[in-house]
Amino acid sequence: MAKHFVSEPLTVRHAPCHAEVSKHPEESRGNEPQLPAAFHWRDETLEVKAVRNTRRSTKDDRGDTYLKRHWFEFETGAGRIATVYYDRAAKRGQPRWWLYAIEDGC
Repeated sequence: MAKHFVSEPLTVRHAPCHAEVSKHPEESRGNEPQLPAAFHWRDETLEVKAVRNTRRSTKDDRGDTYLKRHWFEFETGAGRIATVYYDRAAKRGQPRWWLYAIEDGC
């Protein structure tokens, strides 16, 4: 499999949800964003088939540590592996969801 760095914003596609996925990513439990069921990227839909991994990254500023991004790695409906993140520091009107990298299937 070849992994490709992308770093492009994603558009949330409100598809029917299943047990692990919420229709509305802005509705979160506590500080955790809910991973949407699908994203629109370029001319394709990246459907979340199975979540493989989640993590968080932080930022230090003036002696304090802040939660910066929520990362999700998932298998798409087409068998690709996508790594996306939710940017908590995005300004109003700016994209919050980003495609960091994508791996082609076998």
